[in-house]
Amino acid sequence: MILFGKTIVVTGVASGIGRRTAELAAQMGAEVIGIDQVQPEHIIGRFIPADISTQAGVDAIITQLPSDIDGLCNVAGVSGQAGAAITLAINFFGLRALTEGLVSKLRTGASVVNVASVAGFGWRENSQRASAIAQLDGFPESEKVVQEFDIPNEAGYPVSKEILLVWTMLAAHQETFRSRHIRVNAVSPGPVETPILTQFRQVLGDERVNSDVDRVGRAGNAGDIAPAILFLCSDAARWINGHNLATDGGLEASITIEKFSL
Repeated sequence: MILFGKTIVVTGVASGIGRRTAELAAQMGAEVIGIDQVQPEHIIGRFIPADISTQAGVDAIITQLPSDIDGLCNVAGVSGQAGAAITLAINFFGLRALTEGLVSKLRTGASVVNVASVAGFGWRENSQRASAIAQLDGFPESEKVVQEFDIPNEAGYPVSKEILLVWTMLAAHQETFRSRHIRVNAVSPGPVETPILTQFRQVLGDERVNSDVDRVGRAGNAGDIAPAILFLCSDAARWINGHNLATDGGLEASITIEKFSL
């Protein structure tokens, strides 16, 4: 699996999964463009300071990016600690606006990889809500969306990932992407030892996080997730589209076995 000659854009590049994805992409021969609110301690390739929580912030990113992008890795996200509205704005609406806004700058045959989460497992039960939000026009006011769909603050993170998983499937079959053979996939980690894990414990609770870790024997690390993201960016994944790749040590399988009494 090589990325020589490819231009890969990685959001959330300052730490955790985003940082490791950028490092590995560069090692695999890619030209890397990193995006984050916070400047990384060590810049890999080119860095753009930016905020995807608003349409204006997204527009500013798009104007600074080249027109020959081969891969867009949507890694940036928040834990939900700051409330449901800002969580939906960053984890979904900003991500979608950036992706759709970059279509004309993505090469034919390019790849989009959305970092979702096993926390979005409930999308099937909540598919109508997730689909309705995923198909809202433009960059809606997330406060109004939260009110309209009665999303409590503590549910902001899992709901944002449910929406993202549904949108990944929808986008893979949107003419905007299909007409240029742009693949849209997702990677869903379980608990990962990154700086944000402490916040997840505060949002989801120690019992939930510890249970998830116990199911698979250990928490993941950024180095477990980055190769899966970049595989989906590579030509080796050219026939994979609209797929969610559980990269969680078997956690989703364990939850599925329990839920359906398999």
